Amino acid sequence: MTGETAQFAKDILRQWVFVLAAAPILPGLAARTKSWFSGRKGPPVLQLYWDILKLFRKGTVYSRSTTSVLRAGPVISFSAAMAASLMIPFGGMEAPLTFQGDLILFAYLWGLSRFFTMTAALDTGSAFEGMGASREAIFSCLAEPALLLGFLALAREAGSLSMSDLLSVGLIRIWSIHAPALCLVAAAMAVVFLTENSRIPIDDPNTHLELTMIHEVMVLDHGGPDLALIEYASAVKFFVLGALLVRIVYPIRSGGFWDGGEVLLLGLAALAVLVGVVESTMARFRLSRIPQLLTLSFVLSGFGVILSLAAPR
Repeated sequence: MTGETAQFAKDILRQWVFVLAAAPILPGLAARTKSWFSGRKGPPVLQLYWDILKLFRKGTVYSRSTTSVLRAGPVISFSAAMAASLMIPFGGMEAPLTFQGDLILFAYLWGLSRFFTMTAALDTGSAFEGMGASREAIFSCLAEPALLLGFLALAREAGSLSMSDLLSVGLIRIWSIHAPALCLVAAAMAVVFLTENSRIPIDDPNTHLELTMIHEVMVLDHGGPDLALIEYASAVKFFVLGALLVRIVYPIRSGGFWDGGEVLLLGLAALAVLVGVVESTMARFRLSRIPQLLTLSFVLSGFGVILSLAAPR
């Protein structure tokens, strides 16, 4: 193994350890904030760690009518989330996996995860899970264009199609010159973040009514290690997409991995608390209004692209 290959493997391992160790804290912070607003003590911030460990110790039961698609869904969802985490520069350095055009791969890794989650839900033959899969497909068709248009606006300003360049220290200069365009992109990314993580006002992760669920209804037939992978993948998605939003809003200056990582963790903690505040102060939208909100995010990203194209270079 050459020195360059060894360093690449070391960077990947460091990034994955960072993500796996920190990701489950964020949903715990959001849940604790909601408990505080309702006057309850609530679960510990580290509760998700214990839930995942407990699920890994349990067995898994599969229906005779299901196929290997049900088993593949959680594994691919978790693998896609971990692969996407390699494209976000968490510290003040470049991401471990970076190349021109990696933003397209970043967006479609989430599409791959969503596809196998939906097919696993359809594989059960449950009408409720099929209903959740159809809703997920519709909303993702509206969220993905907003995400890609937001990337296009950032790429125009940064002059690169690499995630590391988009989220580099150069964003500080771009904010000082093209703040209106970046504000529109950040607002659109916030809506995409809530949609991809199935949070209020798009979806309620704590609901128990199958007729109103979107994400949770698709995983009703999963249990044991499969459900543990799904929960971990959801936490990683929260962490990675939250890191994307935090780095857009507050660019991290150049420095070492851990120097920038501390700033990023503080930003992610603030974002998790903000999610808890939003979920405590407003209700979920009616299903008929969610496409309108996602269309608004698409329009915001589109105007961000127009402003970036119209701005002098």
